[in-house]
Amino acid sequence: MIGSATSSQRLLAWMDALADATRLRILRLVERNELGVAELCDVLQLPQSTVSRHLKVLADQKWVRASRRGTAHLYRMILDELEQPARQLWLVAREQMRDWATLRQDELRLERLLRDKQMDSQSFFAGAAGEWDRLRGELYGQRFTTAAMLALLPPDYVVADLGCGTGQVAAELSPHVKQVIGVDHSAEMLKAARRRTAGLGNVELRRGELTDLPMEPGLCDAAMMLLVLTYVADVAAALREARRILRPGGRFVIVDLLAHDREDFRRRMGQAHAGFDTRQLRDLLASVGFESINIRPLPPEPDAQGPALLLASGCGAVKDNVP
Repeated sequence: MIGSATSSQRLLAWMDALADATRLRILRLVERNELGVAELCDVLQLPQSTVSRHLKVLADQKWVRASRRGTAHLYRMILDELEQPARQLWLVAREQMRDWATLRQDELRLERLLRDKQMDSQSFFAGAAGEWDRLRGELYGQRFTTAAMLALLPPDYVVADLGCGTGQVAAELSPHVKQVIGVDHSAEMLKAARRRTAGLGNVELRRGELTDLPMEPGLCDAAMMLLVLTYVADVAAALREARRILRPGGRFVIVDLLAHDREDFRRRMGQAHAGFDTRQLRDLLASVGFESINIRPLPPEPDAQGPALLLASGCGAVKDNVP
């Protein structure tokens, strides 16, 4: 037990607890929030057995305190309750963790979890009004909201779907704009896209590389890259091409992975990059001539297994000074 151990034994036990990335992630989460095992599994994206094993180590060494809430145990680290040497060790560890990409992913999932919990509480007190979203979905489905938002697009727009894949987005855009031009380098993907968009006269599919788009300058009013940029080795060249095909003031939208350190995921998915840092992506967009740049992380959806995403948007400069 810690209480009967010598000071050197206590020091070694504390250092052993902090010598594991998962336990450090847990402590960072429960330092600010009281969380149960299931919630920690959700945020950390780890199985219950793994999380419970690490929690036992932390509880045995007095890093966390457990309290019972109904049938669940909630865990919290109370900084002021730690012995002074342990507290100092934690502060050093926390400072060194500040730039971990994994922690940013954890924070985004925690924000979503806490927001969902808050919504659950508000729904409880809302009474009948809280049933409307569920009832509306059961009666009418969910797609009408997307259709309503797409209808806000100017009907005379020419939109480029860069890295169009199987044509899902091109097909959804088709009824709302003048023309959709889909580009992909994969013959197999384009074959699937042609089947999906068959009969849609305003969808044109072209084979080409994102770093050398088969389009003339200024052709499009808007362009998008959805989960594509992480597969492109020369990111700057792809962004420069997207800027080239836009008319002055044209809109550009990117959805892609936020920077992460899941190397196994990157290799399994065949991606060239492990996501993007928001500052890095902002600098790249500005360097090729985009203005009014806005980049924000997207909260992960509850069942999503991959890294968190970001949404970036910008406008081509009205007067193009980029060579």
